[in-house]
Amino acid sequence: MKLKIGFIGLGIMGHHMSGHLLEAGFEVAVYDIVKPAVEEMVSKGAKACASCKEIAQVSDVVISMVPDSPDVEKVALGEGGLIEAARKGLIYIDMSTIAPKTSIKVAEELGKKGISCLDAPVSGGETGAKNAALSIMVGGSKELFDQMLPIFEVMGKTVTLCGANGAGQTVKACNQIQVAMNFIGMAEALVLGTKAGVDPAIIIKVLSGGYAQTRVMEVRGPKIIKGEFEPGFKSRFHYKDLNIIMDTARALNVPLPATAVAHELFSAMMASGRGELDHSAVINIIEDLAKIQARTKE
Repeated sequence: MKLKIGFIGLGIMGHHMSGHLLEAGFEVAVYDIVKPAVEEMVSKGAKACASCKEIAQVSDVVISMVPDSPDVEKVALGEGGLIEAARKGLIYIDMSTIAPKTSIKVAEELGKKGISCLDAPVSGGETGAKNAALSIMVGGSKELFDQMLPIFEVMGKTVTLCGANGAGQTVKACNQIQVAMNFIGMAEALVLGTKAGVDPAIIIKVLSGGYAQTRVMEVRGPKIIKGEFEPGFKSRFHYKDLNIIMDTARALNVPLPATAVAHELFSAMMASGRGELDHSAVINIIEDLAKIQARTKE
């Protein structure tokens, strides 16, 4: 008999992820503060719940996919949260991207009530969520990881146990450093080449065939040069992640000079009102400074 799953957070990523669980034959209960998102999943066979507490009451495993650390604390420990429906044997998997210290706190507090926890942030954006091809990085016990692996494999292509609670979030922070660097490097290359008179489509073609090729270039490069910045992952969320990274680095006394520059560029994104655009839109800041747009002539 398959486990009953509760899913909290039905945004850009969550509605695809919960949909895959339904398609795989799991009984899924859902909750989101956005009612149309809940109604969409109900139309696909999910059960609607009125609170996180109710989700916990009807589920064996609760998964959350919400924006930030305070949201996870509210889901898990707040009024109407999972902790109010705590029972021994309940499993909580948070797949949001949050501060490692928050994941550890939540695991400790829920653990006192008999709830076992995994932090399992993801990489791959909306495309990965839609195609069930996410990279999932997990923190928690190996025993619980092995038990939950069949659920993870419904949503992701690469699933890795990274260490104890909080380790998944630490690796996700490392991932977001690299992704930010890739976007900024691509942005600078495209703007420089365009200012020199080269069609950015040519730049993408050439760089994609050599050592400079990256996954972000493959997925977002063709969209950037067409001026398409509909969000697969919003800039404001990457800015939030960079805040987490810088806070974590300060706590560990680790210098991150390049990441600090990325943080300021994404801060400029927020100041310019571009927070709702895809994180690839960081190129707009470089374009503003260079007074040119890297767009294909075709």
